[in-house]
Amino acid sequence: MKQFYNLKSLLRLSFLFIILFTTISVVNSCKNKDDDEFTDHVVQFEAKIVHGGTTPPPPLSYFKTVVTQVGTNQQNTFNPTGLVWTSGEFFVNSSQSQLNLGANAELLNTDSKLIINIWVDGEIAKTDTIVGKGTKSVALAYSFLEL
Repeated sequence: MKQFYNLKSLLRLSFLFIILFTTISVVNSCKNKDDDEFTDHVVQFEAKIVHGGTTPPPPLSYFKTVVTQVGTNQQNTFNPTGLVWTSGEFFVNSSQSQLNLGANAELLNTDSKLIINIWVDGEIAKTDTIVGKGTKSVALAYSFLEL
């Protein structure tokens, strides 16, 4: 009779251990592992005009408009001066998902270039160039969700 009692106790203990193990496994699998899904990045927008031709022309090429957008926040810059425009560095959380940059300029030589760059964490994430004479426009988008 004593042996039967020990066997019954052992079965109860085993059953309790299985229930405890199952509960711990379920709780651990249900934890949210996406706590650090979104991170901050240093972003900078840049637009450049490169003159073509062998001699610099008296009237210089110039920007007409530069448009930036982070998430849903759009900024327009009309008639920026100089041949290089930069937004300066700023922090963007990757939850914003989308970065957009567009520029148009009046280019005076057939081999003049309008170059735009999106910098993320000190590296060029996206770049685009257009070459030609006249009013030229270029735009690009970068998503933190791209793989």
